[in-house]
Amino acid sequence: MKKTMKALCYFGRDGIKIVDKQIPKIIKRDDIIVKVTLSTICASDVHIKDGHLPEVKEGTTLGHEFCGRVVDVGSDITKIKIDDCVSVNCITSCGECWYCKQGLTSHCEEGGWVYGYREDGCQTEYVRVCFANNSVNVQKIPNGLSERDVLFVGDILPTGYFGAENANIKPGDTIVVFGAGPVGISAMLAARLFGPVRIIAIDINDSRLNIALENKAADIVFNPIKEDISQRVKDMTDGRGADVVIEAAGVKQTFDSAIYLTRPSGTISIIALYVQPQTLALDKIVDRNLTIRWGITHSTKMDKLINLIANGKIDTKFLQTHEAPLNDIIEGYDVFSHKKKGCMKWLVTPYQK
Repeated sequence: MKKTMKALCYFGRDGIKIVDKQIPKIIKRDDIIVKVTLSTICASDVHIKDGHLPEVKEGTTLGHEFCGRVVDVGSDITKIKIDDCVSVNCITSCGECWYCKQGLTSHCEEGGWVYGYREDGCQTEYVRVCFANNSVNVQKIPNGLSERDVLFVGDILPTGYFGAENANIKPGDTIVVFGAGPVGISAMLAARLFGPVRIIAIDINDSRLNIALENKAADIVFNPIKEDISQRVKDMTDGRGADVVIEAAGVKQTFDSAIYLTRPSGTISIIALYVQPQTLALDKIVDRNLTIRWGITHSTKMDKLINLIANGKIDTKFLQTHEAPLNDIIEGYDVFSHKKKGCMKWLVTPYQK
């Protein structure tokens, strides 16, 4: 095996650059080394690039949503072998600490959000994957499915499912989802599994709303620039408001609107990442008995999501709008972050010499 590889790294004020790095090696006995065959760019990667997560060290390889082929395994690895094709979780669980045993893997004392944040991530050629014996962290791609089928089960799909599950959706509910981007649409697809009567997507980007509608993620779409969304939602719910609002957009307007669009004793589920502090209108929340749940996905459902994909219950491939080799990833950040060329998700294929 060669000794160096190409990697997209964060350098603080100097931005992001493709550089040469040492190929990672096995450090702990339950590590594996994965050759990245397909990865993506996510909104949190953009937040890091833009300096909103200053705790990320300069020189860190970005990226956390990926599939690949196993090229080396530690001495304790029993569930995975060399040449297995795998999907890797964005949240790492040691499987032994108190939080992991409660299923709260995002707070793992040795893991949590690791790749592309605290340690080198996947926008490169090879990644060291830790705690690889824990099936919560790494799943073999089943026969009959491709890496494109399961690429998003490591991040945006479990995030969307987490948002829907947190919302306590009941059959017949009216669901509003703010944000028709990849995470918002993933939340819509997951919410559909719980039997709502209608899913309403709200976004200021008509192209994204059309994608949600055409792919049956949403039943109805509203653009708040063009219409009074509060009145439209009330008209559909006998004046009450939505039973559930899922906030996946992450801006002040959607944060505030989620409170006003939810009916009394309804639920707001927040899965957005905010780059600015938000003001919580406790007077409105308490007076209307609203339940608000938020957080980062614990990502314990990769196997369940893969089974749903295998059985035709979820298909996210329509979100894969753009694709290019690692060589072009800086362009990918520009196109993805600024929503150019109708980009929903930018897929990164291996570096080409």
